[in-house]
Amino acid sequence: MVAMKDTHITMAHGGGGIAMHALIEEVFLEAFSSTGKKGVQEDQARIVLADLVAKGDRVALTTDSFVVDPLEFPGGNIGTLAVCGTINDLAVGGAQPVALSAAFIISEGFERIRLQRIVASMAETAQQAGVSIITGDTKVVPRSACDGLFITTTGIGTIQPAYHISIAAGQPKDVLLVNGTIGDHGATILCARGDLALETSLRSDCAALHGLMATVLDAVPEVHCARDATRGGLAAVLHELAEASGVCVCLEENAVPVKSDVTGLCDILGLDPLHMANEGKLVLAVPPKYAQQALAAMKAHPLGRDAAIIGQLEAAPNGKGSVHLINSLGHARLMTLPSGEPLPRIC
Repeated sequence: MVAMKDTHITMAHGGGGIAMHALIEEVFLEAFSSTGKKGVQEDQARIVLADLVAKGDRVALTTDSFVVDPLEFPGGNIGTLAVCGTINDLAVGGAQPVALSAAFIISEGFERIRLQRIVASMAETAQQAGVSIITGDTKVVPRSACDGLFITTTGIGTIQPAYHISIAAGQPKDVLLVNGTIGDHGATILCARGDLALETSLRSDCAALHGLMATVLDAVPEVHCARDATRGGLAAVLHELAEASGVCVCLEENAVPVKSDVTGLCDILGLDPLHMANEGKLVLAVPPKYAQQALAAMKAHPLGRDAAIIGQLEAAPNGKGSVHLINSLGHARLMTLPSGEPLPRIC
């Protein structure tokens, strides 16, 4: 195999020849072999069915694309985001992640060292999560066709027979919880773009939530709903829950944990922390009798130290779901979603 000598990605690296093979070998296989077995390069990954059956009675499958700008930011980069985001989409269904695939669309001229840095962080994040990256694809496109790097991932996991978690399973009187401060990722990305002359200590909350979810499921016999609040923030998740379950979501405004830096940034720009993206926030709906158990389980985990009970579900007239924000005086107002995307390319 000829060594890859180029400092930047060229169209030749997507052409199927020597340059492409060097890229795959030295950038991707070199990194991802640490998360799985490095062997013969087949056109597909193979998973032993017996191994899956031993871990659950259902297979969960999810896929996502990542186009964040900037590609690297305090607390992570597009690679960590891709791995964590895919794991989290499995975890909130009660699934234990097993393996991931990763496809890369790379712009001509992209720095090799930067690509290696992002791929290395993907491998490290997957390894820490106990998940293998077992297959993938690479495409190189002209500079005008892609802004740097896009990543698409697919994840597979297994669900145990006892778990039946659904966004449509919320019930009146269920208690809502979140594992920590909201809006950290969205605010961090906004500052990292360099358009604002602001100095903050904000870091993205990008994290794999399957360990936290497993801790909660071990402690709580019944979890009705679980979602990770990503694009659209906490508000988007609550609207999805309200609509799917046909309930009224009552959110206690003062109970929602928000960092002062996030609040300050939102005040300056006229944004709402409830609509800001997150990449490590788990929202749960559990029966009231298990609320304190769920809160204690969250707080006992490193990713749940700032967990809080933030509201509850109520019966909705005619089964038409809605979200209401309750202020400190007990007054409620209807909370709607913004018509557009306040912060594009957030994940």
